[in-house]
Amino acid sequence: MIRYIRFLGAALGGLVGITLIVEQTAIFDAAPASIALELAWVVAWTVLGFVLLPYLTIIPATNALRSVQELSTAEFVTAIIGLFLGLLLGLLLGLPLSAFGPPIGTYAPLGISVFLGLAMVGLTVAKRHDLIAAAEGLGLLKRRPVEDGGPVGGPHILVDTSAIIDGRIADIAESGFLYGSLVIPRFVLDEVQRLADSSDSLRRVRGRRGLEILGRLRKEGKTPVMVIDEDVPAISEVDSKLVELAKRGGRAILTNDLNLNRIADLQGVRVLNINSLANAMKPALIPGEELKVRVIQPGKDAGQGVGYLDDGTMVVVEGGARSIDNEVDVTVTRVLQTVAGRMIFAQPRQG
Repeated sequence: MIRYIRFLGAALGGLVGITLIVEQTAIFDAAPASIALELAWVVAWTVLGFVLLPYLTIIPATNALRSVQELSTAEFVTAIIGLFLGLLLGLLLGLPLSAFGPPIGTYAPLGISVFLGLAMVGLTVAKRHDLIAAAEGLGLLKRRPVEDGGPVGGPHILVDTSAIIDGRIADIAESGFLYGSLVIPRFVLDEVQRLADSSDSLRRVRGRRGLEILGRLRKEGKTPVMVIDEDVPAISEVDSKLVELAKRGGRAILTNDLNLNRIADLQGVRVLNINSLANAMKPALIPGEELKVRVIQPGKDAGQGVGYLDDGTMVVVEGGARSIDNEVDVTVTRVLQTVAGRMIFAQPRQG
């Protein structure tokens, strides 16, 4: 397509050059070696048309079309509404200015309309989530049903690869705590498939477990699961694609990837972190409470023993090294919250 546009540009450029020569014959005839000059003039205009016309027509049109295709439905609708409101405001403000004499009365209304139109497009797209939520609250909009059946209430939650291969997502979904629909972009599904086909045995096992979890969610899960083809071609990294899709659709991200969690938080995207949920579900212990724990290994410091509660919480028992492989009654002395989770320090109960 660009090749034909270039040939058209060359023809138009040559035509412009010949037209200028015809209109300015006296100038070209008076110059020395006028025939060579006229030939060079036409060639220059031909080359200029050949080079510039694609950048003035097909290339900006293609870029604009690609940008529109990357817009979500909500962004497109809010952009159109914003443009309409901006042009309406420009018309109302431009009418009084048109009463002034030129050049103010000629250019000011046009400039105000362009400025307000673009400004309102940017404003409505930036605040699209709040506007859509307000429209849904007023009953002006209803949520779209999923492809395979009944209507879906609640939010749409984008699922990360790490959450799929982790496996706990199935139990969380079956518990009924996830309200809404789980949305799996095609590029996430492809990444899980690549893991399942990996030559590394550990990665292959995790990828196949992820595919099994997805099959279980589709067949037995209480939470609807959808696979979408929505993508962000301009971005290659999966985490960045997820964050961009979440920003576009006002969706949350389900993950247990700490780096993705931080990136999404910085960009104002809500994150449902499985590890954070697991830590929050651990029992809240306070100093003075009594536990029974099995000491299974020595601790870092001399005399310490280490055991674990049923939920995986580490318990460091002072003086517990002599009780390894035995259950002991302990009293909690302090609780320490770390990045890896919660640690409990305790002493053997007296008496």
